[in-house]
Amino acid sequence: MKKIYLIAFVMMLTANGFAQNEIELTPVQIQQKIDSINQSFTYKHGKVILGDNIATIEVPNGYKFLDALQTATVLTDLWGNPPSTSLGMLFPEDIGPISDDFTFAIEISYENEGHIKDDDAENIDYDDLLKNIKKDSKSENKERKKLGYPTVEMVGWAAKPYYDKAAKKLHWAKELKFEDAEINTLNYNIRVLGRKGFLNLNAIGDITVLPKFNNDVQKILNSVSFNEGNRYADFSPGIDKVAAYGIGGLIAGKVLAKAGLFALVLKFGKVIALAIAGLFAAFKNKIFGKKEEKDV
Repeated sequence: MKKIYLIAFVMMLTANGFAQNEIELTPVQIQQKIDSINQSFTYKHGKVILGDNIATIEVPNGYKFLDALQTATVLTDLWGNPPSTSLGMLFPEDIGPISDDFTFAIEISYENEGHIKDDDAENIDYDDLLKNIKKDSKSENKERKKLGYPTVEMVGWAAKPYYDKAAKKLHWAKELKFEDAEINTLNYNIRVLGRKGFLNLNAIGDITVLPKFNNDVQKILNSVSFNEGNRYADFSPGIDKVAAYGIGGLIAGKVLAKAGLFALVLKFGKVIALAIAGLFAAFKNKIFGKKEEKDV
């Protein structure tokens, strides 16, 4: 595993303009290193227990599951995010963490925030909620600038929020505009409500993958559920904690207290930088360009 870290570290240094005089890699070597990293992971299919028997996922057809330990390697060591606790990730079957043709990945986590009351679901004006989110994002961007992060504009709903009251599953998608990015970003959010909290399934990718995700969203929704004892119906009034927000708060991102609406950027920023924005492609073009200049 240390070899993977070293390769990734060298590649990111070179891609960002560091150590270029010391490192000379041919296009074949670059691809070999990328393939080596992608092939180092072991994926699961079929039925997988999440966390400490919190929930179960039946890995959907066309997808593969990466366990929590390997997910930590991807998120922190390969994509450069701060350490965090995840239950795992879903990848499309033909995609790896640093594939050149990366489309999207879905991180799965659990938030023990308390039981989410869904009484407000039927009364939410999602157009009005969108206006408030856009307003809040302006103040968030001021703070992001101070911290040195690119600004992110909430363009609008890529998929309007929908709550399945019977299944206790909520999903919606945001279209985001990152500062200086030519192509907008899709953030598809799925929340599965449980006894003491909720499951997060967050997908992020290029906005152009929305049609594919729309085709797959129902089977992804159907693939995950809480286990007995953790289900929404298992809630014990007077014993279990109740969250301070409802469905509207989940959508508005109130749970993301540290960084507000766009806290997801801190977690998935490297996905955008390395895969969607084509940093690895730029890296290879840089090597190709240097080689061509030498051959002239």
